[in-house]
Amino acid sequence: MAEHDLDGELDAFLAAHEADLIDFRRDLHAHPETGYHEYRTTRRVALRLEAAGLRPAILPKGTGLIVDIGSGDGDIVALRADMDALPIEDEKDVPYRSTNRGACHACGHDVHTTILLGTALYLARMASSGLLPGRVRLIFQPAEEISGGAMDVLAAGGIASVSRIFALHCDPRLDVGKIGTRTGPITAACDKVTVKVTGPGGHTARPHLTADLVFALGKIITELPAALSRRVDPRSSLSLVWGKVSAGSAANAIPDDGMVEGTVRCLDDSAWHAAPDLVKALLESVASAYGVVPDITYQRYVPPTVNDAISTAMFEAAADRVLGPDSITPAPQSLGGEDFAWYLESVPGALARLGTRRPGSADDFDIHQSTFDVDERAIGIGVRLMVATALTAVLDGGGPGLAEGMPGASVRLDDLPEALLS
Repeated sequence: MAEHDLDGELDAFLAAHEADLIDFRRDLHAHPETGYHEYRTTRRVALRLEAAGLRPAILPKGTGLIVDIGSGDGDIVALRADMDALPIEDEKDVPYRSTNRGACHACGHDVHTTILLGTALYLARMASSGLLPGRVRLIFQPAEEISGGAMDVLAAGGIASVSRIFALHCDPRLDVGKIGTRTGPITAACDKVTVKVTGPGGHTARPHLTADLVFALGKIITELPAALSRRVDPRSSLSLVWGKVSAGSAANAIPDDGMVEGTVRCLDDSAWHAAPDLVKALLESVASAYGVVPDITYQRYVPPTVNDAISTAMFEAAADRVLGPDSITPAPQSLGGEDFAWYLESVPGALARLGTRRPGSADDFDIHQSTFDVDERAIGIGVRLMVATALTAVLDGGGPGLAEGMPGASVRLDDLPEALLS
């Protein structure tokens, strides 16, 4: 397909398929599935890909899938969409409201999945006509919200021989038609910290005979974040914020154990790698001053999502090509976590924001709200952008060829029990 025909071909494709893609998104929205339970979603996507002549490989746990489009020994560009819903109620009054109690697509993953499906259908048509100048790998990832799906894709060899990777995320603060881009950190690392402290308890009338554990826990709550902020470069935006605390059961009794939980977030990759040891050392220092024994559990969730400059430029060039220069706007940094970051630890790539707000609307949606919804014109815009980005990266990028097969991603649709697919 000649480059000057891309706009017209995308127009024709979306004229024929956009209504169907919107119906597909609404079906996913009405049947949301949380992390590692995306069996129906996986089957729906796989069947559509197979009908287009593609051969998707379902991930070993039975949810999520990977499909390659195109041939040759050139660059392999990956596009990723997440598939899972959140464990919250859907409180919208719409025909496609969730029919699964306690599950809702309140983060736009149904939109991401639909956009990638539309992109697959378009690229498959290009490939069948011999017009796709390379190979594109589409990753339909499970379990983003519980920060496990990206690691499963990596373990299955899902980015083997990939030279660049791209993803979109819905942004209800941006008008539909706008694309938010940023070079460098766009989302933050997010880790969970649990601190348990123990010490001799006793009567509140005689705190000097105890470790005064509640007082000590209070010092840990206030002094640990303060000390941490003075030990790292403030430009890293590293912060420790507590969200849960528990100690004691009576007003006149000093307990002998207590617990506090919180999250560590930062935008700098090196600060993130150094954070566990630093937090542990500072905790020991604060706790020892008050005679309590600390025990810390530091759980890694996701690194910061750090967009590569060249990949971001490719996103912007693609948006300029198929959406126009006015579509591009700077994306603010977020201290929310995104497991797309795990891919960027291995290969260059970029995450962009997809505007989903109806222009002029008074709606004030945010992600992870039970009333979250989108202007569905964002689906066609997302397809345009992802197709153009894939072609831009294949033509302009550099990378090794695809080794035959993907280790671990070997489960076929027909191999899954029918009960898991209905």
